[in-house]
Amino acid sequence: MGTAIMMTNEGIYTQSAAAVDAEMQEVQAARKDPRKFEPLYTRYYKQIVTFVFHRTGERETAFDITAQVFYKALEKLEQFESRGVPFSAWLFRIAANEVNQHFRKTKKMRMVSIDADGLHELNQSVHPPDTAAEDSRLFAALQQLSDEEMELIDMRFFEQRAFSEIAAIIGLGESACKMRVYRILEKLKHILTTPY
Repeated sequence: MGTAIMMTNEGIYTQSAAAVDAEMQEVQAARKDPRKFEPLYTRYYKQIVTFVFHRTGERETAFDITAQVFYKALEKLEQFESRGVPFSAWLFRIAANEVNQHFRKTKKMRMVSIDADGLHELNQSVHPPDTAAEDSRLFAALQQLSDEEMELIDMRFFEQRAFSEIAAIIGLGESACKMRVYRILEKLKHILTTPY
């Protein structure tokens, strides 16, 4: 199993504390009556299907996995605890787990969608501006990362997610998440500075 890389543009999602609180009320209502889950489903369906497609590169697979994500979310709604993060972070964590399970089961290559801005920011993070690596060298270095490392780089640089959001998605503390990303950047620096 490896990582395939492709170019694209994709937005991000953030939410205010008041919106998180209001959303928790929707979650509590849906716990009592599953039909009240519909606003949450409607609000996040497109984001989750995009997140899944971003990783699989297959439309039908993205729809199938997204359906499974919402089924599991509704089934385990009682287990959701807000802790000040959006409900979407929990959905993204379920989606990430479902995508990982899909790749373990199918042994297919994982997709990573790369946009020019994220690539530039990543390049600047591993090199000073006057010594930036050629894109082809950076692509080759990215291929040497593990799936878990690439997922963190993907969320941080190509999806432009905040560390707090990444931490909520992968279930780590924010400082531990930052440390992992910085270690991966150091690994990339080492790969890029090592002669062929």
